[in-house]
Amino acid sequence: MRLKRWESPRKQGRNDKGKGGAARKRQLKKQQQMLRKRLKEKSKEDNGKNNRQGEEKSIFPHFFCRFFMGLIINRVHLIPVFKN
Repeated sequence: MRLKRWESPRKQGRNDKGKGGAARKRQLKKQQQMLRKRLKEKSKEDNGKNNRQGEEKSIFPHFFCRFFMGLIINRVHLIPVFKN
């Protein structure tokens, strides 16, 4: 399209909305935004689940360690001491 002598060319990027699939572009932008948001929320949930599972796993070794240490300490006290 040729410009008239009184028209000046429009600057590139001045107005993104207009003919040429602008509505589709906005749809895709919104879709990408929603997907990023869902991914971020899901990763937060997964991190929370992993942390809780790790805490549950760490309780058992700690419990057994204290239990067995208690047995060892009690045995030491149960051994008779012979004085000569």
